[in-house]
Amino acid sequence: MPQAGLAPAGAAGTAGTGEAPRSGDEDMALIPAGAFRMGDDGAEGFPADGEGPARSVYTDAFLIERTAVTNAAFERFVAASGHETDAERYGWSYVFHAALHPEAARAVMDAGVPGVPWWLAVRGATWRAPDGPGSRLAGREDHPVVHVSWRDAAAYAAWAGKRLPTEAEWEKAARGGLEAKRFPWGDELQPGGEHRCNVWQGEFPRQNTAEDGFLATAPVRSFRPNGYGLWNTSGNVWEWTADRWSATWHTAKRSETRNNPRGPDAGTARVIKGGSYLCHASYCNRYRNAARSFNDEDTSTGHMGFRCASDVGASGKGPQDPQL
Repeated sequence: MPQAGLAPAGAAGTAGTGEAPRSGDEDMALIPAGAFRMGDDGAEGFPADGEGPARSVYTDAFLIERTAVTNAAFERFVAASGHETDAERYGWSYVFHAALHPEAARAVMDAGVPGVPWWLAVRGATWRAPDGPGSRLAGREDHPVVHVSWRDAAAYAAWAGKRLPTEAEWEKAARGGLEAKRFPWGDELQPGGEHRCNVWQGEFPRQNTAEDGFLATAPVRSFRPNGYGLWNTSGNVWEWTADRWSATWHTAKRSETRNNPRGPDAGTARVIKGGSYLCHASYCNRYRNAARSFNDEDTSTGHMGFRCASDVGASGKGPQDPQL
């Protein structure tokens, strides 16, 4: 169920070094080992989401994709593996009401989401038809794939020889090396009046002025990358992580919550991060670095995607280590 200071553009190399990646990892950034400040205790957060406490969390070095997985990449996966997504198996998925394709009006099911009537259960809505029957991927090949469940994302990651990032890894990478900032670029949503992410402008959920240039998803390399060379970790699409959901598991200070945390051992819901093109300060102010939400493993919507991560290796030397 749906829930609710940048490096220069040329400095997209690992950890802000600007070095070109090697060993076939051109689309992955190396995030260095070390501690960072995770979470937030600020007043604009959502206590029920468990954003706090702000805490020092250590992660080993890891690699993470610079962008969300695109429609084109997911199409290659499906062609090679024959994978059928949960939305395809179930026969429907959730579409935002304003994005519904005109031909899909008759495909809207009676099932809805209590309290959020703008989400429509649409027969035939899949990653191939993101706005419902009649919509196509043409022109959206470089947009993030949507209508993929956590199980679909995990299947893609395994096929690619990668994995989903933990919540701590995702947030550390999204922050781009900045400490205690609201967004990957700093504390202001629009520094100098410049749009830095794809979120809702106008009056949610009735009017989106699209001042940032996009009504729905944007190409995965829109706006500026952060200090680690990652694009669109705020807005555009929510991104699945490996962690099971809990609003309280991480609050106690102990080794498993502060040293390479991987979330609780049980639960069917998974953490999602980053917010989406539907986020707005008046309703879902969750496009901040510390914000988090969740969805069930088999749920898919028109505003959830993912990116992959992988381990650096036993030697601790990543593909950009100058000694390699």
